[in-house]
Amino acid sequence: MELAQVRLLVSDFRGCYRFYRDTLGLTPQFAAPDGPYAKFTCDDGTAGIALQERAQMARVLGELAAAPDGYRSLIVLRVDDLDAYCGELTGRGAALAHGPAPMTDRMRVAHLKDPDGNLVELQEWLAPRSAG
Repeated sequence: MELAQVRLLVSDFRGCYRFYRDTLGLTPQFAAPDGPYAKFTCDDGTAGIALQERAQMARVLGELAAAPDGYRSLIVLRVDDLDAYCGELTGRGAALAHGPAPMTDRMRVAHLKDPDGNLVELQEWLAPRSAG
């Protein structure tokens, strides 16, 4: 088994597409700024983050037609230099909800939200987890 993607069901497809492409700097597999589906990949790894219009999925699963309440997901992206990356993001107009700040003795994090309210955590690992 292999993880292919994490798919976010979004109501503001265009806003989320621009956020993941232009703000976070992820690469879309194909141009689809108007939806109803797009998949983004990072520089490393094979899995990706996909967006799908909530209304389209609601035609398959009717219960999805209701507006979601509260946080629905937490996407975690690892970066090498959290301060530099957060500086790039705020330079592109992103607003950080938290951080950069220590989370543990091995990790620093920052958080921001996409236009649909999905939470994105940026992690910088300071020390590798010890083997054993």
